Formats: sequence, structure tokens, C-alpha cells
Amino acid sequence: MPSWLKRQLQEAYDRRDLRRIRVLNQCWFYYKNSQTDTG
Repeated sequence: MPSWLKRQLQEAYDRRDLRRIRVLNQCWFYYKNSQTDTG
């Protein structure tokens, strides 16, 4: 997981911002899936 995404998720968890956590999780799964599809 990229460091910028870890930092964003940590901030969201600290603030208990569920909407932001959900969005970041979607970003991560999209990113992860796009990486495996190309390789």
C-alpha cells in the first residue's frame, strides 16, 4: 500500500470519518485490482 494512502487512512481513522475511510478503501481496491490486471 502506498505511503500516502496509509497516511490518509490513518487520518480518517483518527477522526472516525467513515465516509472518507470508505472512499479510501475503494481507491485502494481499485488501485490494487488495476495493478494485478496489467501484470
